[in-house]
Amino acid sequence: MDDPGHAIGYKVLPRGTPVVSSDGEQVGTVRRVLDNAREHIFDGIVMDAADGRRFVDAPEVARIHERAVFLTITAAEARALPEQGSAMADRMRNASTVRRARRVGRSWKERWDRR
Repeated sequence: MDDPGHAIGYKVLPRGTPVVSSDGEQVGTVRRVLDNAREHIFDGIVMDAADGRRFVDAPEVARIHERAVFLTITAAEARALPEQGSAMADRMRNASTVRRARRVGRSWKERWDRR
């Protein structure tokens, strides 16, 4: 990439920004920025890669610019990053917990109605 633009903060990083590995290969585009809002700490990014979404941890992000995000890892290492599921998939995985919580809530309501 010839001109990645000025360095910017992670909070203004737009979706679709190219993600470039340390060996100069574009490995994906920014899907979402993850942060710890309470402590104002950058946690990493989720990128759309050719083979799915990948989570890039904060230490693996070298620099964030207007038109590119540069990683500290190679393209091969980026392809080996953990896959990031969607929020809906995570919710469905935890559905038994939700059902159990609803069941407990229902029994509490039934006891309250009997009074």
